[in-house]
Amino acid sequence: MKEISVVIPCRNEVLYIEECITAIYNSTDFERWNINVYIVDGMSDDGTREKIKSLIKQFDNLYLVDNKRQLTPFAFNLGIYAGGKVDYVQIIGARHIVSKNYISNCVKKLESDNDTWCVGGKIVNEYINHLGEVFSNVMATTFGMGIGNFRTLNKSGYTDTVTSPMYPYWVFEKIGFFDEDLIRNQDDDFNYRVKKAGGKIFFDADISLRYYVRGNYSGLRRQFFQYGYWKVFVNKKHQSVTTFRQLVPPLFVLYSIVFPLFYLINVKLGCLASIPLVMYLFLNVFFSSINWKGLKAFVERFTAYLILHYSYGFGYLRGIIDFLILKKVPSIKQKRLSR
Repeated sequence: MKEISVVIPCRNEVLYIEECITAIYNSTDFERWNINVYIVDGMSDDGTREKIKSLIKQFDNLYLVDNKRQLTPFAFNLGIYAGGKVDYVQIIGARHIVSKNYISNCVKKLESDNDTWCVGGKIVNEYINHLGEVFSNVMATTFGMGIGNFRTLNKSGYTDTVTSPMYPYWVFEKIGFFDEDLIRNQDDDFNYRVKKAGGKIFFDADISLRYYVRGNYSGLRRQFFQYGYWKVFVNKKHQSVTTFRQLVPPLFVLYSIVFPLFYLINVKLGCLASIPLVMYLFLNVFFSSINWKGLKAFVERFTAYLILHYSYGFGYLRGIIDFLILKKVPSIKQKRLSR
């Protein structure tokens, strides 16, 4: 019988953890495997721990693991360590409600294709508040996230990374565990190492997870600033740019800072230098206008695109200054998550 460890990083998710667990235990072919579920909790103080303890009484092979460091990469590794050497490791977010066929399809794909080392599915967003819906729509577009990002995929195929992935355990023996120095982008780093070692990452459009999205502008700004900031740390670690689309926001931010100087040289030159900005604003207006729902919705989308792109770009540039120029260690401030 195949052995599977399900690892759930968690902190202050009292509203969603029961639905997350119930979906896992309702999975197709659940009885075919020996499945142990490890909720790795970052010392929640909202009633989550009490909820988990009550769930342990309802479900077999459900365990609570303490994550006193309260950070995501530690949660991943603690859960994997708790499960020991198994056949497969499935990672699921505490607000991820997996489809019935999620785990079974992941196992089937990994068993049928030795070149695939990781499998994950598509995100179906559900919204806790209005801005969460706005941000989800923005991040589901190629203009928002770039071509090839898993959030914009609709067909099964290979990609750079996926959400709620399953790995054969031997992958961790081969390339190591999650880098605990990375507060953000630890999954990007791990999956880059997967591909560098010769593995492939498969996006299965036939499996899905519902994700409860919440949002506010300050959280979005911090989230994408940190994505850009920590991406540079990953690049420095590997001495390589992991994806070329990550360079577009910082280059655009640099351009936005520099192009007004051309007006000091010559007005015509300044007008010529303004063309990329005009094109960006046109695309922003176009994508913000899709499925028109009124001026308020347009402004919210337009603002979200600006925050997403400029925050990532400024974060990336700050990472270049801190990690490549000043040779600093990551800022304590940038270890604060966006919740």
